[in-house]
Amino acid sequence: MTSVKKNLLYNVLYQILIIIIPFITTPYISRVIGKDGVGIYSYTYSIANYFVIFAMLGLNNYGNRIVAKYKDNKEKLSKEFSSLYAFQAVCSILMIIIYSIYAFLGSVEYKIVAILQIIYVVSSLFNISWLFFGLEDFKFTVVRNVIIKVISTIAIFIFVKNQDDLYIYVLILVLSTLFTQLALWTKVKKYINFVKPSVKDVTKHIKPNLVLFIPVISINLYKYMAKIMLGNMSEIGQVGLYESAEKIISVPITLITAMGTVMLPRVTNLLSNDNKEQAEKYLKQGIIFIISISLPMIFGIFAVSDTLAPLYFGQGFEETAILMKILSISVIFIGIANVIRTQYLIPKEKDREYIISVFIGFVINLIVNVLLIPKYNAIGAAIATVCTETAVCVIQIIFFQEKRIFLENKKAILYFIISSIIMYIVVNAVGYYIKDDLSSIIVKVVVGVMAYCVLNIKYILSMLGNQKKMKKTINT
Repeated sequence: MTSVKKNLLYNVLYQILIIIIPFITTPYISRVIGKDGVGIYSYTYSIANYFVIFAMLGLNNYGNRIVAKYKDNKEKLSKEFSSLYAFQAVCSILMIIIYSIYAFLGSVEYKIVAILQIIYVVSSLFNISWLFFGLEDFKFTVVRNVIIKVISTIAIFIFVKNQDDLYIYVLILVLSTLFTQLALWTKVKKYINFVKPSVKDVTKHIKPNLVLFIPVISINLYKYMAKIMLGNMSEIGQVGLYESAEKIISVPITLITAMGTVMLPRVTNLLSNDNKEQAEKYLKQGIIFIISISLPMIFGIFAVSDTLAPLYFGQGFEETAILMKILSISVIFIGIANVIRTQYLIPKEKDREYIISVFIGFVINLIVNVLLIPKYNAIGAAIATVCTETAVCVIQIIFFQEKRIFLENKKAILYFIISSIIMYIVVNAVGYYIKDDLSSIIVKVVVGVMAYCVLNIKYILSMLGNQKKMKKTINT
């Protein structure tokens, strides 16, 4: 097996793991610490995460690129790593100090939990995952993550027993993050000989880091804003409800956006070699594929959420069902925008257009949250999220020069919509005759998948044929 295939396999396995573990722990945690406990953790984490983002700036992308460039020259790599890490250390220590002042001296709600989150901010000081990604040592990073995540999951079930154990729950999570980063340092000396960097060597990284930081902060501003605004403008339990619904919706989003990770380098390579025809072909296939799977996912969530929410999360989380329905609408817009971003905007270096779309999304998110949260609580935040993702997608489509893809495939898109609606009707009809329990959800999912596949059998066969051709190209 080639190194590329191995790295892909490790990443796929890890993505599956980070989906499975929350599915195992979430029903337990929601019942043990309740929606208020979930909300307190989510609210404090969202604030602390902003400090971590500023500590790392654009290093995850920039550092990865620099390491990949010099990985065959240990002397040069050691020099670049030392200067990059010195830059990271300065930023991280500054953020740790500022956050600690906020947590200890500020007028902070949920002070103890906020103080515990200092450990999470401290973890940014030791996060050198960009080194190992640049070196393509995915096995080490993935195995390390898996082991620590499994241990932390076991610890949650052993030590978190009631609402009073919220602090233990937070401590387990922040320590697992810290240990994950510390574990990286056990292998650094294999690749790096530490050298003392000059001030010039460090400062030369500021500008390129800040350039790559702009889209990172733009996305994260509105990604975590809803939870922070909910915590300030509503009850903390509403944050817990929103967080719980978001965890469910993150599953289809993770699945439909995974394609972008694989196709970005391939499309970039095709464009650099002036193979625009093949790149456009992948772009068209990507958009139609995302629409074909996101629509049934949305209607499927609508069909099962009323049964799934109380059964999965427990008593007090009934409102999560309506939040899941609202947030599910964003799935198709996130999916389409992801394809346009990874297969058009970024490969063609249209960073300005990408940043504009994300910034407008941030402004819309802020305005809609301010208007709706005071009256509608978590429902208002969910509506704001859908408005934001819709706006980002529409703006990126405006910048998209291949709009004819949508027009040329309007019949196929209409058919996907109709078949998804039929699937929804069939699933609801089946649900009418069975009890609302775990078995009913399984039956609904199976019936829904079968109905949609039968209705789209011609497209599925065509897609499988194209997929074989795509795999051949990716492996070359």
